[in-house]
Amino acid sequence: MRTATAESTVYAPGARLAAVRARSAALAGPLSDADATVQSMPDASPAKWHLAHTTWFFEAFVLRDHVPGYRAFDERFAYLFNSYYETEGARHPRPARGLLARPDLATVLAYRAHVDAALEAALPGLAPEARSLVELGTHHEEQHQELLLTDILHLFAQNPIEPVYAPDAPRPAAAGSATGWLDHPGGVVAIGHAASASFAFDCEAPVHRVLLQPFRLADRLVTNGEWLDFVADGGYATPSLWLSDGWAWVRREGVEAPLYWRQEAGAWRTFTLRGPAAVDPTAPVAHVSYYEADAFAAWAGARLPREAEWETIARAHPGTAQLYDACWQWTGSAFLPYPGFRAAAGAVGEYNGKFMSGQFVLRGGSCATPAGHSRPGYRNFFYPHQRWQFTGVRLAKDAA
Repeated sequence: MRTATAESTVYAPGARLAAVRARSAALAGPLSDADATVQSMPDASPAKWHLAHTTWFFEAFVLRDHVPGYRAFDERFAYLFNSYYETEGARHPRPARGLLARPDLATVLAYRAHVDAALEAALPGLAPEARSLVELGTHHEEQHQELLLTDILHLFAQNPIEPVYAPDAPRPAAAGSATGWLDHPGGVVAIGHAASASFAFDCEAPVHRVLLQPFRLADRLVTNGEWLDFVADGGYATPSLWLSDGWAWVRREGVEAPLYWRQEAGAWRTFTLRGPAAVDPTAPVAHVSYYEADAFAAWAGARLPREAEWETIARAHPGTAQLYDACWQWTGSAFLPYPGFRAAAGAVGEYNGKFMSGQFVLRGGSCATPAGHSRPGYRNFFYPHQRWQFTGVRLAKDAA
């Protein structure tokens, strides 16, 4: 089982960069050009786009800005593969990324090779500022590796022939024998990322103090079996369990179960990167929205943890089951800046800060998160209706 600490996996800069870049290409290995081109919904992006966008990040912010004489692979790619950086100018509309039949996958891989060669040649002479951008770029690419997998899962789930991405693809595993609660007495705790520590994204800093009331955190994630009980008890049809926005979403979208679940001959089945499968009652529930997570917690007589509670337990009990290797865990905390947060100058300052509105924090990691990418202070974030990621539930309670 993969575990994580406050330290990311340690590589020499060049070796780490090469390893991350190689893994992205390997993830695309099972895909055809058509697989890598299609976009299944506006929240998802084609695999080809992920491969090109992460390459553009290095080309624009490292090679273009810090390597004199660098020549872009194709000047048009800046328009095609910019994601949301307003400072970088106009860009192709996000919902229309699936219309980019060209460049084809082979050309995108050639683009990656061109940029990789330039990075390898430039890395020994880069100034510290540029080396920091390389480090940021590798962690940014690891985020897109997870997105590539979850976007392919969503795409393949739309196909009636139910294609298999890979027979050994990631999937959330059961926790084993863990079943109980971790108690915390409350008090003033410090959370957040210290500037002198290992890499973290800007939204994880700075360290600050938080007052916690006594609480309990579950030592494992909610299982499919428990979710089946929620479904059977009318959880999706009981408005008193739901936030107002959540109940409106359930009714509007006709939601009756987690994403990818369906009933066949009276039995629940799900779709995975390994293809269709029976719902395993011992595995953690995945692909649920914040609204669903909050409703389940109300049904179970519990609540969602606050992000400071989750981080405090993760630091004190790093061996707790399923912290990082099963599903991201919704918290009841809005994605907002920590006290003293400052966005970086320039385009990279748009990385996290401008999204601090209307989203909720998820903690931990998932089966699709690259090894070494997770840490106790990591703050993932999504809108409350989104559930195509490997998102699950860890319950909390106020201590008596």
